[in-house]
Amino acid sequence: MITRKVLRGARWPGEVAVEGGIITEIGSVAARPGDEVVDCEGGIITAGLINTHHHLYQWLTRGRATSCDLFTWLQELYPVWARISVEDVEVAATVGIAELALSGATTVADHHYLVPRGDDSVFDAIAAASRSVGVRLYLSRGSMDLGQSAGGLPPDDVVEGTDAILASTEAVAARLHDGDKLCVVVAPCSPFSVTTELMKQSAELARHLGLRLHTHLAETLDEESDCLARFGARPLDVVENLGWLESDVWYAHGVHFNAAEVARIGAAGTGVAHCPSSNARLASGFCPVRDLIDAGAPVGLGVDGVASSEGGDLLPELKQALFLARLRSSRPDALTPAEALELATAGGARCLGRPDLGRLAVGAAADIAVWPADDIADIADAVAGLVLGPSRHVLHLFVAGETVVSEGLLVGVELRSAHAELAVRARRLWD
Repeated sequence: MITRKVLRGARWPGEVAVEGGIITEIGSVAARPGDEVVDCEGGIITAGLINTHHHLYQWLTRGRATSCDLFTWLQELYPVWARISVEDVEVAATVGIAELALSGATTVADHHYLVPRGDDSVFDAIAAASRSVGVRLYLSRGSMDLGQSAGGLPPDDVVEGTDAILASTEAVAARLHDGDKLCVVVAPCSPFSVTTELMKQSAELARHLGLRLHTHLAETLDEESDCLARFGARPLDVVENLGWLESDVWYAHGVHFNAAEVARIGAAGTGVAHCPSSNARLASGFCPVRDLIDAGAPVGLGVDGVASSEGGDLLPELKQALFLARLRSSRPDALTPAEALELATAGGARCLGRPDLGRLAVGAAADIAVWPADDIADIADAVAGLVLGPSRHVLHLFVAGETVVSEGLLVGVELRSAHAELAVRARRLWD
């Protein structure tokens, strides 16, 4: 017999009932014998947040290259990342996913493109970390096959061979992809670190296997200049010619799209993961979020790797996205609190092709965040209080109705111990 879980006592939007991993009622829920009642203590209930772009391994290398642009930052960090082990990545992923869960994320998309000494068990390690915390994982089998000797940005010792990447991607999908809690994504890294052949064959492989596609695109003007010099075309034109302007694709960043490109992206239904803090930290520019939304493109939020944002919490990105949208346009209505919340929920779900996620609605997956709200109880608009008020961790978090965070504490991971192990591993990389 399935026990019904009822969330009671929330300030907004009312009571929520969950059965069999699905939301069954919202509003006023009549009591039934045997209900498992969760006290929400005047909190705010939302759909679980969706992080659409991350590099979890970067928890090992925070606080470096803090005054650099993207290319300089990468050049400083690549030699350090070359020394990371599979075990390092699992510890970093555990901490990163746990911190995201505490900040309301029920789904995490990780773009991992470093394969230590060709050992693709690193993807199994990230999957194990997600299972220990209890969230959904979009595991992007990232890749780089264009080293410095061939005109790329990354050092030769961190790139792989094209054929090896494709074979590994298929193998990783075969052993890990379940289409629900763990979805493998085909994800060459960026125009300046992969060959056009890898981009083209990756798109073909993804569509053969029924997987989604993800890559960095239009993040900086340096990237744009690189594409113009090498291909005589802007980044979007380059990837479109390789099969990467479709509804099964989402890009990370999308800072430097012009108006015509925004319209093409919207028409194609291609998604964009907006990473406001990382873009600001690296001085990359302003993503045209309002323009993309108005063009019909799916737009989600990402924390990006914490080596370029240091924090790793998703909730603060809602406020940052709102602020940057208003600064970019000098319009106070460029993005509302409700729209910022939608970026982090339904917008992210659209990027991932998951209409069952990102909605607080009857029939949607019971991926739910409950936020403490005592300190914002005097704010008239609950959503404005959540987005614009002080940052906070969740009181409760559920994925498919299963408890991930209870009374502010993670159920599956002892975070203090995980952080202590991470610190030891990170210090090894300081030398």
